[in-house]
Formats: sequence, C-alpha cells, structure tokens
Amino acid sequence: TGGAGYIGAHVIRELQASGRKVVVLDDLSSGVRDNVPSDVPLIVASVADRDAVTAALREHKVDGVIHLAAKKAAGESVHMPLYYYDENVNGMQSLLASMNDAGVKNFVYSSSAAVYGTPESNPISEDSPLNPESPYGETKVVGEWLARGMGIAHGFSWVALRYFNVAGAGSDALGDRSVNNLVPMVFRALSLGERPKVFGDDYPTPDGSCIRDYIHVADLASAHVAAAARCEADSRAESFNVGRGEGSSVLEVMGMISEVIGSDINPEIVGRRAGDPPASFAATAKIESELGWKATRDLRDMVSSAWSAWQSNHSH
Repeated sequence: TGGAGYIGAHVIRELQASGRKVVVLDDLSSGVRDNVPSDVPLIVASVADRDAVTAALREHKVDGVIHLAAKKAAGESVHMPLYYYDENVNGMQSLLASMNDAGVKNFVYSSSAAVYGTPESNPISEDSPLNPESPYGETKVVGEWLARGMGIAHGFSWVALRYFNVAGAGSDALGDRSVNNLVPMVFRALSLGERPKVFGDDYPTPDGSCIRDYIHVADLASAHVAAAARCEADSRAESFNVGRGEGSSVLEVMGMISEVIGSDINPEIVGRRAGDPPASFAATAKIESELGWKATRDLRDMVSSAWSAWQSNHSH
C-alpha cells in the first residue's frame, strides 16, 4: 500500500530485486503513478475500501502486505487529529480486516520514530517508552497495537519498522517531493531565491541545532525486504528501529548541502518550532543482529543523490 509514494517506489524495486512479485494499492492522493514500474499491477483504491482491497488480495494471490499508505506530517496532524486518526487508524483497521478475510497473514508495518516523542536518552532503543507528541505519532503507536492484536488473535506474522529521518534518492526519477522533509525544503528555498531556515540554534547540542538520525531511502527500502523475509520465515512479532545509529545536526546537513552544491547556502536562523526534540537518534543493534540489516550509505550519499534527483526534476 502506498507503493506510488516516495518510499514505496524504492521498496517496490528492492522487492523486485529480491525476486518477489509486487502489486501496488495506492489512492494516488500523494503518490505518483509514474513511480510504479509498468510491469507492476496498480490498483487505484483506498486502504479503507474493504471490498476493493479484499478482492485485490485474492485476485493477485497476495501472501504478504507492506503497509506504507498513511498521512505523515506531524505538524499538520496537530491541527487535523480526526483526519489523521481516520486515515491512519481506521484505514489500517480496514486493511487488516481485508487481509483477514483473504487469509493473508504476513504484515510489514511502516511505523515511525515519532512513537518515542522526546527521548529520555539517546540512542533510542526499541524498548524505550512510547511517548508520542502528535496525533501522527499516536496513530503509529495504535498501528503497532493493531498489528500485535492481529498477531495474537489471528496468527499474523508482523514486523513494524520505526523509520527515522528518510532522505536521498535511489535514482533521479525517484526523488523526494515532500514539503515536510528537510533536504527538499532546503532545495525548494534555494530554487525560490530564499535562504533555507534553521529552526532554533539554542538547543543543548554541540552546535545548538537539532540532531536527527538520517537514513538513505534505498537503505530503508532494503530493510523492508529483510522484514518481509522475517515474516515469511516465522511469526515472531517485533518492532525495529531503522536508522544509521548516529545523529547529524541540522547545521551539519546544511553544511553538507553547501559542499555538494558547491556554494554556501547561507541558512537563516529563526525561532524554534513547537515539539522539536533537541536530539533523536536510533540504537540499531537489534535490527543488525536479528534481521542482518545495516545502513550502508552516509549523509553525503543522501544529499548528493537528492540533489541530483531534484535537479533532474526541476531542470525544465
């Protein structure tokens, strides 16, 4: 689900590379049809359309679902809590019901580091308390609860992947178009002749700006294949962090963008945003030991691939 989106497009290609066949369900509300390869069936429907989803699962003899379709802007969710619960919780409830109707038991769930809120300490391990600070983060916690419930009641094999900050592009055609992610936000500002904004430089971090764990989207995609393989092999229910296990500050990211572009982007320091924790980065030992997965690409790879994709998409 959500296979026409930025992350989904990369997951499709990793699944195909692993020898698996893929079917995509996407309502194209934010996804892009061209992100889905021509040899992959695309069902244009909402995850909440129980009849359409059940029919698609049966028709294509699906044996596992990777659930990426969701609304994901934490800030927007604060102003639109009902919309976020409806899309993310009710949508997933309907999807799980369709899976149960069709006898599909393998489930990989797109969760988020937002489930942790402001961490008590870093790096954040999977058994850290879940303390989401936005309706978006809450919906991701409820999603994990729903998956766990289906595991207990109906024998589902499930894995939840708690993404940290996703960046980069696997190819020029698959760049991030989101207005909510740092790297494309910087590129957009530059293209409009504006100075990119840094929200706060007075945090208790080495350079005063927020620290986050950035993960290359192609690495994230390969984590989904590892998670799918885990579901196919056994029915243990698990949540895993997906990150690099190290933090980069906003100013460090800005510095890397300046290096890659070859000119100083000269960011503007403005006031803090509400709800931004000073630092958040992942403990990754669990996914490395249990799924044999580890990120291989660094911040330079993310920024340079993102910049290449941005230029190719905005050159005309």
